[in-house]
Amino acid sequence: MVTAEDLKLLPDKPGVYLMKDVNGKIIYVGKAVSLKNRVRSYFQSSRNLSPKTQSMVKQIDRLEYITTNTEVEALVLECNFIKEERPKYNIRLRDDKQYPWVKVTWQESFPQVYITRKVKQDGSKYYGPYTEVVAIRETLRLLRQIFPLRGCRLDLEREKPERPCLNYHIKRCLAPCHGGISKEAYRAMIGQLCLFLEGRQGELLQKLRLEMDQAAAKREYERAAQLRDQVQAIERVLEKQKVISSVMDDCDIFGLIQDNQGTLIQTFQVRQGKMVGREYFQVTEGSETDPAEVLEAFLTQYYDGSGFIPKEILLPLGLDEAGAPAVAKWLSGLRGSLVELKVPRKGDKLQLVRMANENAKILLEQERNRERQSLTRVVETLNELKDALKMDKTPMRIEGFDISNTQGQ
Repeated sequence: MVTAEDLKLLPDKPGVYLMKDVNGKIIYVGKAVSLKNRVRSYFQSSRNLSPKTQSMVKQIDRLEYITTNTEVEALVLECNFIKEERPKYNIRLRDDKQYPWVKVTWQESFPQVYITRKVKQDGSKYYGPYTEVVAIRETLRLLRQIFPLRGCRLDLEREKPERPCLNYHIKRCLAPCHGGISKEAYRAMIGQLCLFLEGRQGELLQKLRLEMDQAAAKREYERAAQLRDQVQAIERVLEKQKVISSVMDDCDIFGLIQDNQGTLIQTFQVRQGKMVGREYFQVTEGSETDPAEVLEAFLTQYYDGSGFIPKEILLPLGLDEAGAPAVAKWLSGLRGSLVELKVPRKGDKLQLVRMANENAKILLEQERNRERQSLTRVVETLNELKDALKMDKTPMRIEGFDISNTQGQ
């Protein structure tokens, strides 16, 4: 049990605190600018705490903490604990284990590109998360037509097949396994693919056109023709993208809507003035939780491990005074240059945030309708089963027994 003496010993330093139950299981991980002030706030008057937080406090049996030098270090440590422990009371994406990412194994001499559902600190670049695996598979199919990537999962530093695979003979692979392309040229091609995944297709087109002109000048006509085909394929993709603004650069835009069952967050990705993607995510916490707290938790999960972070992020509301600077510094560190979190008050950027909010509202209504329809179908099916089996009551549980290992007896 957490005692008054425990609370007195808390340091006035930034850090991460771990709330544990009677079984020693971590039920909540939090960060703080001042561990002393933040942790004590849980054990003062409960009138200012949400019902969820009150329930959590009742289960706290032990408190541990780790001090850090800065708020950003605390934020990184908090993210790592949440990913590893998945505490019961932390804000998290619904079904967050299931979201697909595109993984580029940049640490390999000849990088692979494929879909994964696990993000690891292994030197790879990750793009996502995405909510529709079918859409990202279609994107990769298109990219394989533009860029002749290797499709095998071989470790080419150790494994050398006897002959190139079929993809090489149908011009879908450059056979790096047999010296068909140098390490430098292959990695340059993967770099171009990464520009595409980052939404920087305009920059990619400029590079490809320059290479095409240089190849033509050197009378490397076959190479120039390949580059021309890549340019035309990318241009066909760009024709489908909506122009948002001729003056905006790269930015991500977020909308947020809550009800008593949860939160839905809409994201728009704008690159070089064009909307190149949009996704939406559901968060388990509903309207009883401060939306600023939900948004901060979402941003740290959304960008953790991401292969590209824009220099500007437009939000529907401000983060709390303690959290905003730490998140901005953390994102800037991941990007390698300044990232600004902004809450627009006027102009085109405000209209884009409003559009994201409106889309979030529509999507949340659609999700709730689907849930109601699904529940209605389940009830109807159970009633039909009751009638078919001539049962007195609707079945609430169905049990199955596997008899395959008892020879049916």
